Amino acid sequence: MSKVIGFNNAIFWTDDSGILYCEFSSSSNLKLETQNIELYINAIKTLCDGKPMPFLIDLKDIRGTFSVAATNLITNNPEIVNLRITESYLVKTLRTKLWLACYKRLYDRITPFATFNDINSAERYCLEAKNRFYKSA
Repeated sequence: MSKVIGFNNAIFWTDDSGILYCEFSSSSNLKLETQNIELYINAIKTLCDGKPMPFLIDLKDIRGTFSVAATNLITNNPEIVNLRITESYLVKTLRTKLWLACYKRLYDRITPFATFNDINSAERYCLEAKNRFYKSA
């Protein structure tokens, strides 16, 4: 059964696969601010319902920036850290892939992640990580 929470520029959902999907859309002048991050954190906590999940994050249509405060809030939030098994990113451009690698190196060296061009590979990565996590738990 799918659960969905949507915002103006983001949608979060889960389904029977046990993956938390996050899809972001943007205009050319999007800047992700702290107040939006707090809404996103609440959505993630609601959808995960206390159960750790892999996150599949679609950044294919993103153009814009994240404020440092917003980045720190989502990366270091203890409730989110405990819910995040791994992160799988869908990216379309080399620019986004390089930005993401820089972001992960500076702000989140702990959470395993991978980037993909297609959703099937990203989902496969998430399911493999979930299976490893729950086998070892």
